[in-house]
Amino acid sequence: MSQPKLWTWPFIFLILANLFTFMSFQMLLPNLPPYIESIGGSSLQVGLITTTFAFAAIIIRPFIGHLLMTRPRKILVLIGAISLLVMTALYPITQVVVILLIIRFIHGIAWGWSTTVNGTAAVDLVPRRRVGEGMGYFGLSVTVGMIMAPSLGIYLYQNYSFNLLVGIAVALGLIAILLFSITSFVTPEQVYKNQENPPRFSFTGSLIEKRSWYPALVTILNTFGYGSVVTYIVIFGNEQGLSGTFLFYFFNAVFATITRPITGRYFDKNGPWKLIMICSILSFSAMWVLALASSNVHLIIAGAIFGIGFGSMMPALQAWVISKTTTERSGIANGMYYSSIDLGIGSSAFILGFIYQFVETATLFKLSSFLFLLVLLLTILDYRKQTEPWVAPE
Repeated sequence: MSQPKLWTWPFIFLILANLFTFMSFQMLLPNLPPYIESIGGSSLQVGLITTTFAFAAIIIRPFIGHLLMTRPRKILVLIGAISLLVMTALYPITQVVVILLIIRFIHGIAWGWSTTVNGTAAVDLVPRRRVGEGMGYFGLSVTVGMIMAPSLGIYLYQNYSFNLLVGIAVALGLIAILLFSITSFVTPEQVYKNQENPPRFSFTGSLIEKRSWYPALVTILNTFGYGSVVTYIVIFGNEQGLSGTFLFYFFNAVFATITRPITGRYFDKNGPWKLIMICSILSFSAMWVLALASSNVHLIIAGAIFGIGFGSMMPALQAWVISKTTTERSGIANGMYYSSIDLGIGSSAFILGFIYQFVETATLFKLSSFLFLLVLLLTILDYRKQTEPWVAPE
C-alpha cells in the first residue's frame, strides 16, 4: 500500500511559521525575570507573572477547541499570531509591574490560542496513517525554537538592550504572520463533514477529550520531569562551576532532530507504547547523568540522551493523544495536550520551588527523574490492556 503524501507546501509553510512563532516567544522567556527585577519587581511578582501566564493559556483552550469546529482555520491562526505580535511589542512600553501582569495574562491567552490552533492545523494537514511521523516533523519547529531562541535572546539582552530583543522578536513574529497568510488550511466543513451540526459549547467538554485522558495524564508526568530541567539547569551550572549549560540544550536539539523522523515512522507502524517505554528509560538516565555532572562533557552526554528520550517522547505523546479521538474532536484533544504540558511544567515549578528550599539542585533532578519511571509504569499498564495489534488511524 502506497503511503499518502506528507510533504505539501501548506505543511512546509506551517512548520516554518510555527518555528518563527516559537522563536519570537522563546526569546523573551529567560529574559523576563531579570527585566521585571530591573523595573522594581520582586521575586514573588516574577513567580506570579509566570503563573498568571500559564493559567491564562489553559483557560482559553476549551473555547478555542470549540471555535475550531465552526470557524476557518486561517482566521483563527492569524488572530493568534497577530495577538502574540501586539503583546510582545507592549513589553518595553510599561515600567509598572501591575500593568506588566495584565500584559502577561493577555499574552498567555494569545499563546494558548496560537499553540492550540497551529497544532490542530498541522493535524489537519497530516495524513492520519502518518500522524506520528508528521507530528514529529511539526514538533521540530517547537524543539528548534525552544533551543535556539533562548540563547539568542540572552545574548541580545546581555550585550545590547531589552528593546532590541523585543524588536527582533517582533520581526520574527511578522515573518510568521506572512507565512501563515500564504498557507492553505483545511476548512471546518472538510474536517467535520460527517457532522450535520456542531455540538453546543461546554467548557468541560471542550477542555477534556475523555478518550485521550490517559496519554494526557502521561504527558503531565513527563513534562513535570522536564520542568525541573528548564527551571534549574542554569542555577545548577552556576553552582557546579559549569560554563557550558548551553551545550546541554544544543546537543538535546541535535539528537532530537536526528531521531525525530525515525521515531515518528516507528510510531505509525507500531504504536506509542514500546517507543514511550524506551524514551522514558532514556530520559530517566539523562536526568541522573545531569544530576551527577561535574564537567561539560557530562552535560553533552546528558543532553544527547535527553534529546533522544524526551525529544522523541513528546511528539509521540501528542500523536497518541490525537490517535485516541476522532477527527472532529482533534482540536479539543490537541488543546488538552498543550494544557497538559502547561500543567506539568507549571506544577513542577511550584512544587520544586518549595522543595528547593531544603535540598540541592542536583537532588531536584534526581527526584524529578522518578516521574519518568512513573511514565514507564503507566505505559506498560496500558500496553498490557491492548487486545488487538496497533493499526494506524485512517
